[in-house]
Amino acid sequence: MAVAFFGVQAYRNAPHDFSMTENNSIAVVIVNWNSGFCLRDCLKALSRQTRLPKRVVVVDNASSDGSLEGIRDEYNEVEIVASEENLGFAAANNLAIKRADDCRWIALLNPDAFPRPDWLEKLLDAANKFPQFSFFGSLLLNHPDNALLDGMGDVYHVGGLAWRRGHGRPVSACKIKQQEIFAPCAAAALYSRDALLEADGFDESFFNYFEDVDLAFRLRFLGHRCLLVPESVVAHIGSASLGKQSDFAVYHGHRNMVWSYFKNMPFPWVWIYLPQRLLADLAALVWFALRGQGAIILRAKWDAVFGLPRVWRERKKIRAGRKSSFAGFRKLMAKGWLTPYLKNFRKP
Repeated sequence: MAVAFFGVQAYRNAPHDFSMTENNSIAVVIVNWNSGFCLRDCLKALSRQTRLPKRVVVVDNASSDGSLEGIRDEYNEVEIVASEENLGFAAANNLAIKRADDCRWIALLNPDAFPRPDWLEKLLDAANKFPQFSFFGSLLLNHPDNALLDGMGDVYHVGGLAWRRGHGRPVSACKIKQQEIFAPCAAAALYSRDALLEADGFDESFFNYFEDVDLAFRLRFLGHRCLLVPESVVAHIGSASLGKQSDFAVYHGHRNMVWSYFKNMPFPWVWIYLPQRLLADLAALVWFALRGQGAIILRAKWDAVFGLPRVWRERKKIRAGRKSSFAGFRKLMAKGWLTPYLKNFRKP
């Protein structure tokens, strides 16, 4: 793996000057892959924050669309890490997290996510007000139709499925409030850097998809909790580069879904809820076969099964380092045989 690091020079009067204030210890990390059509808008929104970050790190996963053209000239203080290969979302974030060793907080932001001016300020206010929480989720609105929700954090079902709470529903029809959630959507979230390091960061074998849910499991087993901060608002396109139902998304999402379940679901629940896990796999096989993606979903499940020995070894490590009980956050999970399939028809 070859990674080229580009030096950053700061200019106080630069067109988009990110703050380097002494008390600011937050790094914003943006992982980019062929998202040039929205990356510049993302950085523009970030430069208008009422609470500016200490560092902004863009990790580019070997984009071929000219994403970085002009970025270093227009945004002088943005640190660009250009990889010669696609590292995936998980590994690229880990690279930036290790790099930001002078920051207390890591804020993740997708290039297709456009934060309101007080996004960081509201997240940091919540972090200071609620020290019992170590990671925080933002309220995601659909872009460009902000009248619809993109999500209020991630819901995890005991059968292994996960979804963004309230996705696609009218904002006016949802009860939006500050509350503990199972996991944030990593498209816009804030994490304690110490907590991320304690949990060994994202699982790089996941590459893309479900890595934020998997990380939330490990953080929670270490005693960390997650809070939804509805005042920290971000407009999110969602799967702008990869496509929501692309073969890539279907393969990685459904392979990683299986891995996350067997890696993290504690005994005896891993066996108690196994029938629901198998039902979800069967439903996925039928659904995607009818959509003409039968070969992709079969390969995803096949590779998931063959990866289980490694996953089980990781499970033993997690169990050995666990500091909190599963009962403490099991109540945050969705339950019921039909819940995952009826979620779009239920009020969040």
